Amino acid sequence: MPRAVRFDQYGGLEVLKVVEVDRPKPGPRGVLIRVKAAGINPGEASIRKGLFAERWPSTFPSGQGSDLAGIVEEVGAEVKNVAVGDEVIGFTNNRSSQAELVVVEADNLVPRPGNVSWEQAGALFVAGTTAYAAVRSVALSAGETVVVSGAAGGVGSIVVQLGKNAGATVIGVAGDANHKWLTEHDVIPVTYGDGVEERILAASGGKVDAFIDTFGGGYVELALKLGVAKSRIDTIIDFAAAAKYGVKTEGNHEAANAEVLAQLAGLLAAGRLEIPIARVYPLAEVREAYRELEQRHTRGKIVLEP
Repeated sequence: MPRAVRFDQYGGLEVLKVVEVDRPKPGPRGVLIRVKAAGINPGEASIRKGLFAERWPSTFPSGQGSDLAGIVEEVGAEVKNVAVGDEVIGFTNNRSSQAELVVVEADNLVPRPGNVSWEQAGALFVAGTTAYAAVRSVALSAGETVVVSGAAGGVGSIVVQLGKNAGATVIGVAGDANHKWLTEHDVIPVTYGDGVEERILAASGGKVDAFIDTFGGGYVELALKLGVAKSRIDTIIDFAAAAKYGVKTEGNHEAANAEVLAQLAGLLAAGRLEIPIARVYPLAEVREAYRELEQRHTRGKIVLEP
């Protein structure tokens, strides 16, 4: 029997378990995927803890995860765009990607380019589409300057690269340990903490056009102090500050489709985007994977391999 991540109640890491489940059956438009890699994301931890119980309630027992990449094992009768044996990148809205076998809607799959690793492919959807929407929301033009908080994290590391692809000067707020990686990607690194406003002003020459906050904890207020227009500030995490000040909150929901996923896969294949992989865990170590994720100090993405 295939294995899958499950939890039976809201709670901490202790509620996560890997159990044997019935083999999933694809419907007419469904595709059964043997998962090779599945990314993990902070939002999944928040859902599991019950922090979004009113907005996105769980039905128990609940599975977990959206991101995946794998090999097509079975297709529904009406599926025309993929065939058994195809290597694909995709996503599910059914909280079920962290498993050995997953049924995915055919329209939520795109081909995996041959030069894109399984780990990068499996970690692409949530962080990639979130970053894509955030960059699009602040309407960057060539020659402008954008600041990104959490610039080496799962989403931030993609945001800074998409910002560079748009022709912007990108200033990345991150810990010293990540400055080398940022510099290698033509991003100007700035250390967070006391004095960050002055360091950003020095790095930007005194003018910041846009600000993308992927970390929370006061960066919306900092963006406003830097003189950035509200219409060009986007936070994917600090919804209280967004409501208070009227800034944007565009993220995964605004770009969660196969068309954007295919664009991102194309950038990966062309060498114009990299998904840094912090660590790969076997499916059985899902608790350890989320323990590391929740420390919020990883560079890039953490991935599960069934």
